[in-house]
Amino acid sequence: MTTTRLSPDRSVDDELLAVLDEWQVAIVANDVDRIGSYMADEWIMVSEDGITRAERFLAVVGSGDLTHSAMVRVGEPRIRYHGELALLTTRVTSTAHYQGVRFDADEWTTDAFTEVDGRWRCLLTQITARKNDEPDPGSSVG
Repeated sequence: MTTTRLSPDRSVDDELLAVLDEWQVAIVANDVDRIGSYMADEWIMVSEDGITRAERFLAVVGSGDLTHSAMVRVGEPRIRYHGELALLTTRVTSTAHYQGVRFDADEWTTDAFTEVDGRWRCLLTQITARKNDEPDPGSSVG
């Protein structure tokens, strides 16, 4: 069984958070190449719509059908390490447009990252919508 550890080093946490923040900037820029550079080849996103593979997500962004005008990490993240895998859970607010229709989201996301060739790459993104009346636990995510 792999032992869970909070952090090998605070600088590793900071590096991982910087990668997430840069990835969000790439998404808001609707830059398919930059977005894809943060994903492992087998990346998938799991949401209420099911499983979306990297190729599909990047194709929809590339076509202009899906754009983002805002994406912000909110509150304190939770990072845990399991061997070579890092799990980063945080709350994210975003504004997206799909085929011209605006969507504002407030979600909890969990991203599974691993290092590939010395760079953090995301393997999986799990998205869970935040209820409007749900209190924000802030740093009590633990």
